[in-house]
Amino acid sequence: MANLRFLVISLGNQAPYYDTLHSAGHHALNALQLLLGPSQPPFTLTRIGKKASLASIGPKYILVQSPTYMNTSGPWASATWKEIIQDYAPADLALALVHDELELAPGVVKRRAWERSHRGHNGVKSVNSKLKRAEYPDSAWERIGVGIGRPEERDAKAVSQYVLGPMSRFQKEVVAGKGGEGVLRCLQEVEAEWRAKVGGA
Repeated sequence: MANLRFLVISLGNQAPYYDTLHSAGHHALNALQLLLGPSQPPFTLTRIGKKASLASIGPKYILVQSPTYMNTSGPWASATWKEIIQDYAPADLALALVHDELELAPGVVKRRAWERSHRGHNGVKSVNSKLKRAEYPDSAWERIGVGIGRPEERDAKAVSQYVLGPMSRFQKEVVAGKGGEGVLRCLQEVEAEWRAKVGGA
């Protein structure tokens, strides 16, 4: 039976906004790489999707942090998927998009159907505009939301300040610690469903 591999892309921003709640996906991937143990190499700069990107390429998980700004991540994500999928049968490569989510409490991680509304998340919106699941019907695609909570004020300015402000030490611990564990759980669930679909483990 073929082994499923995962391309796991995290959305977020680079410096000076790397250590912000909006980059929770990046921090969750950093924690995931450590959880996976010695078989998962440390992140290094690797040219993927025609850009230098932080990547950790292991035997099962290809972890890549988007090198672009959140709102324009779609073209790079599309180029990365199309580059990686060339080496696999579509049914043997799954895509997981990891991103921050205001609607979840800090550290809570949940799977989201790819077709689900982006709810104003510009990174997800950008990716959806460039990556069409209908073109790859045999691949398992999943979104994974990492909760960051919401500020008390709901206006756009307050939300922007909240997601782009520096994370506190406590916030980093919650997002990284629970985020990494949650993302791994979601990936394992996707794999279990895939194995059941193709005929059992």
